[in-house]
Order: sequence, then structure tokens, then C-alpha cells
Amino acid sequence: MKVERLRVPDLILVTPPRFGDARGFFSEVFNAPRFAEAGIDLPFVQDNQSLSRERGVVRGLHCQVAPHPQGKLVRCVRGAIWDVAVDARRDSPTFGQWAAAELSAENWAQLWVPPGFLHGFCTLEADTEVIYKVTDMYDRESERGVAWNDPDLALPWPVREAEAVLSDKDRVLPRWAEAPALF
Repeated sequence: MKVERLRVPDLILVTPPRFGDARGFFSEVFNAPRFAEAGIDLPFVQDNQSLSRERGVVRGLHCQVAPHPQGKLVRCVRGAIWDVAVDARRDSPTFGQWAAAELSAENWAQLWVPPGFLHGFCTLEADTEVIYKVTDMYDRESERGVAWNDPDLALPWPVREAEAVLSDKDRVLPRWAEAPALF
């Protein structure tokens, strides 16, 4: 298993090996002891899956605050995404900083996003499927977000604003400077 810390060190890119033969491949995509050795040691309680039909679908930037903050282990099983996380922990030395990675069915990488981060992604291909494990159950009252295209964050999204496909909920998220303290 390849483990790489990103420019915000609490964000970890993990690439499990794939063992292939004429039939296809096998991969152990999660192993609790090995992930704990890599610094990912919170228990996972729920798996989520999304399908985005179009290229340029933006989901985020989302998080859950106390009492139900979520860590996420994100992987793309079909297609490709540009996956990004922003440190929203006020006491963190990397507060307001972000890191991103391309996750795809081809590169098999997974991104660990710990509690305390905003998370979002943009599909790079049509019919993209994303699966992510989370460390706490979904709780509507704990759900928060920040506008994906906030100029203060200046995230280099791989889609122009006019072409981004958003949910109604994501269209009205507050700007970073206007959002209440999250963590």
C-alpha cells in the first residue's frame, strides 16, 4: 500500500495494490490495521456511494460539525474526480489551506479527509461513481458547507463556473468569510 501525505499533512493519499491476471484484478481496498499504521485509525460506520451523470458535477464543499463530525475515506470506482479538502479547524497551523488529488478508477487512489475539513469534488468524466466510508452517521443538523467557488479559498477547480453542475443546496452555501466557525 502506497501512503502519501499531501501538502496539508493530515490529508493522506492511499493507493492499495492491485493484483491482476487474465480474469481482471483483486485489491484489498481497506485493511484496518494497515490503515491505522498509516495514521487512519478512526472506526468507519457508514459507506456512501454517488453517481454523477455529467462531467463537471461539483459536490461540496461539505462537512459535519459536532456532535457528529465525519472523517471520510474517498475513492472513485468509475470515472475520475478532482477531490479537494480545506482545513476548517481554527486552531490548526494549516487552517484555511487545502490540498487536492485526482482520484480515478484507473489510479485506484483513495483520499483520507479527517474530521475538521471541508470536502468536495468535481467529476472529470461522465458517469463517475464515488464511494466513501465515513466515521460518523449522517446528521442533517450537523451538516455545514461553504461555497465551492469562494474567491478567498481560490480553489483551482477543473470546471468553469458557468459549466459547473450543482445541487440547489450547494448554490446557496455561504462564503468562507461569512461561515460560522465550524471546528
